[in-house]
Amino acid sequence: MFAKPFRVKSNTVIKGSDRRKLKADISAAFPSLSADELSELVPNKEEINVVKIYAHKGEAVTLYVLHKNPLFFELEKRLYPTVYVLWRYPALLPTLRTWTPVLQKLIGGADLMLPGVVVPSSGLPDVKRGDCCAVTLVNNRAPVAVGTAAVSSAEMHSSGMKGRGVCVVHTYMDNLWAFGDKSVPPSLPDIENDGQGVNGDECETDEEEEEEEEKEEVETCVEEERSAGEMVTDQVCSGIEELSLAEQKEEEGEKGNEEEEENQDDQKTPQEIMDALLVQCFLHALKSKVKKSELPLLTSTFLRNHMFACCPSGKQLDIKKSSYKKLSKFLQAMQQQHNLVRVKELTKGVESIVEVDWKNPELRSFNVLEETGGEAAPVQDGGEGETPYHPPEITTLYSVSARLEPLFLEANKRKGAILQPVEVRNIVTEYVKKNELVDGNNKNYVTINPTLCDCLLEKSEYQEVESLKWDDLFSRTLRRMQECYQVVFPGQTPIIKKGHIEPIDISVASRGSNKKVTLIKNLEVYCLDPAVVATTLQRRVQASSVLQPIPGAKDKVLVQIQGNQIHQVGSLLLDHYQIPRKYIQGLDKALKGGKKK
Repeated sequence: MFAKPFRVKSNTVIKGSDRRKLKADISAAFPSLSADELSELVPNKEEINVVKIYAHKGEAVTLYVLHKNPLFFELEKRLYPTVYVLWRYPALLPTLRTWTPVLQKLIGGADLMLPGVVVPSSGLPDVKRGDCCAVTLVNNRAPVAVGTAAVSSAEMHSSGMKGRGVCVVHTYMDNLWAFGDKSVPPSLPDIENDGQGVNGDECETDEEEEEEEEKEEVETCVEEERSAGEMVTDQVCSGIEELSLAEQKEEEGEKGNEEEEENQDDQKTPQEIMDALLVQCFLHALKSKVKKSELPLLTSTFLRNHMFACCPSGKQLDIKKSSYKKLSKFLQAMQQQHNLVRVKELTKGVESIVEVDWKNPELRSFNVLEETGGEAAPVQDGGEGETPYHPPEITTLYSVSARLEPLFLEANKRKGAILQPVEVRNIVTEYVKKNELVDGNNKNYVTINPTLCDCLLEKSEYQEVESLKWDDLFSRTLRRMQECYQVVFPGQTPIIKKGHIEPIDISVASRGSNKKVTLIKNLEVYCLDPAVVATTLQRRVQASSVLQPIPGAKDKVLVQIQGNQIHQVGSLLLDHYQIPRKYIQGLDKALKGGKKK
């Protein structure tokens, strides 16, 4: 649920009555907590914040935050503890154990499948379907995920440990965890595993054999899951493929340094990863984007036009998530520690890069990556990688209505038949010629017979209109048919729907005092991912963007971005995604010059 960023709606301090209610709700939901433990979680005199958020799919969630760490979250009137609470009280929930490689799949948004569950010698905990439970890793009792049991423990055994085990709602390393202090799980040794293996056998002292046994178990789980034909999410499938490839490389002896680097990356905190990304984009920008003639260069321009353009695809550069927090501190570090640039305040409060050391060994040895996060080609996020976006082919079609059915019967087209405009024209022309309705005196006119009269004329015209021009005949026919449209995306089955296709709607709304926001709707109709569009716009205009659910519209969200950005949105849709202008509504509301509001 929190694998993608969420939107904060409000953040308020809890009231006295709400504090008492929260304490009562926690006591009822988790009766194993003692009075002292309850007082530690919900102290009487310390500030607790109530944060209301919207998840990326629109779910309303309430967080209860103490000392900047979310302790509990309420979803659909049910309380769940976060990993921060479970690390303090690991026995709060019944737990299911799994192997370490499975954690990455859970962080990516996958549920825990039963073939990946390690059954202890004491058996599985007694859980019922829907019970709140936690997920731990082998050799560490510190929970790394929270969710609900998909089936009861009895059903787990009866199914042969196949199928979905836990519907995961929150994990270590997700965005809810990142909302806190981003601490790592404590090391809590699994007492049961100290002298025993999974099935009660003695553990091997050799660490390499233990790792090999763990990976073989995961591979077996994967094979069992595939043979059972269970419906698994795309993320789990992609994760399994990656895991299988890694195992094959290990068997062939090809992993070597690559695996060591991957393990090092896994051990890095999100802050360290963002620091490394900052340095990479900084060196890339200096080496391939910045020219000596551009100096002095405003630091803000350097970030917006160069560093963001050098961000690898699939990643997002965010200085606030790094240890530097501000661009000025980062550039100061690059100047003092690496001697790469010299930054100077040319005007009060405005810093510029005035000098670059092009001969710096670190800069000269840096290799520019081929693939960057620039916008050279339109792409859509496709799970494992990014695939090129191709605009759909949209065709207007017409459906035979009940009133026009007699006209199309001779062509074996009944009510509901879908036709292209040229097919309608050919059928009507064939009908007129077959029934010899072309006016003998003027071939531009068609004589109206009883069938055409009933199908095409209004009641007031029955006694007055005896003939129609060919163009009038065709236009009347199309007007009395049900308009449809066909959308064809490359490599997909054509989609035919009745009515007019909804255009991408762009509008500007006011928020507060003299503040404008740009709203974008109906991106899903054109197979555009709103999250990807929002991220791309955020990079282009350097303004915050959020996704909001559209009331009454299922599976649709609204993209909101600060300011009147219609010109930039239009440029993105027309030039980048190549959506035809006739399918975009609201481009006329763009600013016509002057100061932006």
